[in-house]
Amino acid sequence: MRLLYVDTIFLKRLYVIFVMEVESRRVRVLGVTTHPTGAWTAQQARNLLIDPGQKASSFRFLIRDRDAKFTATFDQIFTGEGITVMKTPPRTPRANCYAERWVRTVRAECTDQMLIYDERHLRSVLEEYADHYNAHRPHQSRQQRPPDQDEHVVVPLEGQIQCRKVLSGAINEYRRAV
Repeated sequence: MRLLYVDTIFLKRLYVIFVMEVESRRVRVLGVTTHPTGAWTAQQARNLLIDPGQKASSFRFLIRDRDAKFTATFDQIFTGEGITVMKTPPRTPRANCYAERWVRTVRAECTDQMLIYDERHLRSVLEEYADHYNAHRPHQSRQQRPPDQDEHVVVPLEGQIQCRKVLSGAINEYRRAV
C-alpha cells in the first residue's frame, strides 16, 4: 500500500492511496484527498477489507512505506484480520518495487499526459486508467497477460482489429473482433 501525489492545474496537491496485489499485479485505487491523515488512511483500509468484490481477506502480507499517515490504528486493522504488516526499510524504494513501478507507469502513461482539475476528476481518471491497467495492459512478468486475464485464455489470430480509446484518446486499446 502506498501514497502518491498528483498536482492539479490550480497548483493544488492531491494524494492517492492505492494497493497492489503482487501476485497478479492487480491495482486498486482506494481514495483521493487533499489532506491525508491517519484517520483517512485507516478508513481506506477498512473500506478495502469490507469490500466483497476485493479479495483482501486472502492477503497474507501488506507491504507499506514509512509514511506517518500509516498509523498504529492502520496496522491494527490489518493485523486484526490476520494480515502481517511489513514496513519498508528507510530510504529503500526497491523494497516496494512493484508499487514504485506502478507509480512511474501511471505518471508516464496517465497523469503526466493530462491536466487534472480536482479530486473528482483525478478519481475518475485513475479509475479509468486502473480498469485499463487491470483488464488490458500487458505485463512481462505475466507472459504479456493483463492482471485480470487467466492463463488459459486463447486470443484469436484471425478477424478484424478494433480500437477503443481510453482516457479521451491518451491510450488506445486494440482487440480482435469476435
